[in-house]
Amino acid sequence: MGKSKTEENKVIVAQNKKALHDFFILERYEAGIVLKGNEVKSLREHKVSLRDSYARIKNGELFLYNMHIAPYSKTRIEETNPNRVKKLLMHKSQIERINSKLNDKSLTLVPISVYFLNNFAKVEVALAKAKLKQDRRQDLERKATEREIQRTLKNFKR
Repeated sequence: MGKSKTEENKVIVAQNKKALHDFFILERYEAGIVLKGNEVKSLREHKVSLRDSYARIKNGELFLYNMHIAPYSKTRIEETNPNRVKKLLMHKSQIERINSKLNDKSLTLVPISVYFLNNFAKVEVALAKAKLKQDRRQDLERKATEREIQRTLKNFKR
């Protein structure tokens, strides 16, 4: 099977692997990002980090905190703060739906990935619940057993 049109035009810039390790991902949403020109150029060079970043809803708008975009190397004097708060673009009804879910449970909004879709910068934000230490240990044990099974299958086929 081939890729769909949207998958063909999707260029992943950065992923938050730590979030996938530390949280149970419940729902995923796509949002646009309000960026300045030199930030877009830095994104195209993959100079972005989502580590320790999170999203919050403030006054009915969605904002992304602690997303580090390194300054563009060929920019002029107009430097921007690499960790400035970035506004995320999403429909008001979606934001209200997310806000109601955040108020009900002990959930948080975590950015999962940053990518370009048809030349527009997008962020995949997820409703997530924090994993306990015990849950992380179980995940590591499960992955280790899966690796062991794959190894034995590989050796068995020889």
